Amino acid sequence: MTSPIQALTQQRLLLQMEYAAEKETFRKQTEEMGLQRKVKRGDAWYPLKMGKSYYNSLNQLVVEVFRQGDEEIEHNFEFGRPVAFFTSINRDPGNLSSSKIHYFNFTGTVSYVDGDRMVIAVPDNGQLIDVQSAENVGVQLFFDETSYKTMFDALDRVIKGKGRLGYLRDLFYSRQKAETFTFAPLHFPYLNYTQEDAVNKVLQAKDVAIVHGPPGTGKTTTLVEAIYETLRRESQVLVCAQSNMAVDWISEKLVDRGINVLRIGNPTRVNDKMLSFTYERRFEAHPDYELLWSIRKAIRDLRSHRKRGDEKYHQKLERLKERATELEVRINAELFGEARVIASTLVGSASRLLEGQKFGTLFIDEAAQALEAACWIPIRKVSRVILAGDHCQLPPTVKSFAALKAGLGKTLMERIVENKPEVVTLLKMQYRMNEEIMRFSSDWFYGNQVESAPEVKYRSILDLDIPMTWIDTSAFELPEDSQVSFKEEFVGESFGRINKAEAELTLLTLESYFKKIGKQRILDERLDVGIISPYRAQVQYLRRLFKKREFFKPYRHLISVNTVDGFQGQERDIILISLVRANDEGQIGFLRDLRRMNVAITRARMKLIILGDASTMTRHPFYKRLYEYVEAL
Repeated sequence: MTSPIQALTQQRLLLQMEYAAEKETFRKQTEEMGLQRKVKRGDAWYPLKMGKSYYNSLNQLVVEVFRQGDEEIEHNFEFGRPVAFFTSINRDPGNLSSSKIHYFNFTGTVSYVDGDRMVIAVPDNGQLIDVQSAENVGVQLFFDETSYKTMFDALDRVIKGKGRLGYLRDLFYSRQKAETFTFAPLHFPYLNYTQEDAVNKVLQAKDVAIVHGPPGTGKTTTLVEAIYETLRRESQVLVCAQSNMAVDWISEKLVDRGINVLRIGNPTRVNDKMLSFTYERRFEAHPDYELLWSIRKAIRDLRSHRKRGDEKYHQKLERLKERATELEVRINAELFGEARVIASTLVGSASRLLEGQKFGTLFIDEAAQALEAACWIPIRKVSRVILAGDHCQLPPTVKSFAALKAGLGKTLMERIVENKPEVVTLLKMQYRMNEEIMRFSSDWFYGNQVESAPEVKYRSILDLDIPMTWIDTSAFELPEDSQVSFKEEFVGESFGRINKAEAELTLLTLESYFKKIGKQRILDERLDVGIISPYRAQVQYLRRLFKKREFFKPYRHLISVNTVDGFQGQERDIILISLVRANDEGQIGFLRDLRRMNVAITRARMKLIILGDASTMTRHPFYKRLYEYVEAL
């Protein structure tokens, strides 16, 4: 049995491999990938229109930029991500791929994105002027050095950890029983029996508890209730998640429950409700903020108009700086004093705003999607940990195959589930899917323990409709002279595969199903649809086809096309899945990661249509069983 310290040292080595792999991939992309591909992948905006620059409430110099290109392309920019500006020297103006790129030698950080407008924090050292005066400027995502540094630092501290941190480390890595408080369970009339059990387990846990929430079982509802009840016993808790989106989601639900949340970092969806509980907005709204702003302005003026031989310059500057710091400390103390929940991403919990802060309890949502190293960042600040998520859904992203094989993808949640089954509560009642859609996932992933709430058990759109169908593309005969075939095509390393005939068939299938339901009913009942494909190339191809189809014009607002990851945590009335893979060797690539498929098939409330080549897919036992299950309905 390896000791916790050996295991964590091994983790650090694997993280080092991942860091090297990601850095190398990034270098290759930067040097070899054409500008057009970067823009298409959503990793760059070009051309840019530069907006105004100003100092924000956190005293950072920021610049506004606007995307001029194709606004249909979904981009990957979000709060906290590092970016670099570049200019494109175009040898042939009509052809983006012939561009030569020159990078400016500083990086910025995304502060805020809303549609085609982005605000970027940049170093205050005069270099921004070069960007503002240049032509053909673009911005691209840069390698995220900070997140890795933060994770390495967290692992180092855990390895050396003493006291409570050392205790939790040794506990999570052993079969030693976690400690609990004993008191009579509480009753919550609006929760079902497994949700109630989960909240009680959270309250009774001295060290750790896990809420395991399969799709549609009300994990967020349970977590919000557990946080609400914890706050009757503690004055403040820390709530984290891997992604900004997950932090937004849980924060919004807590605010709806009447809890004062302070969100460190900016939300992914920029609306007034979400912004109202961000640290930045609250800071600006504080009555002392105007005074602080004027002092900061005086400091900047003093610096830029410094006169030679001004002996009192340093004295004046120091006095103003002291006054500004004093005000900042006072505003912060009030904001943090009022808040009951501090919410941030796992990496964001290392923010200087939280330096030296301690909390009784940490809640980590979507814990099964986070690398273990990231979870240790906030654990250092707390004395007990509650994890919520589902290790049978999307895993953390690991780019290095060697690191993945050696175990970097194993999350802290999985580790604790293995070592301490007694701290886990499985939520067993689902409120999303028709029974027949849910049953396959329950059997394969959850030991047949999940059941459907009576109100959703038989939900369907059409009378006598079969809730799940598999359209086998290998059964279609195409004319000899056909330009397309139902075989997959390979389109570049990181973009994956495409199956054009299957994409056409996906839209035709939806069209014919829509005709059965009838236009008026679809619009009146706002029946929503998700078209999912595991491959980004297929998603983009489907989006292009979808835009061209006149038939779908009235329904545009009801239909979304995305990857499996893009649908995590969401649900739709109707789901179509285009599996893409079709070859003679039975190769299915990363579709072998069944957790992804679990997410895809459990998004549907009432109707699930799978399109795929059965002869390719059913060589894998999971897809064979799924195909047979659907055929037997």
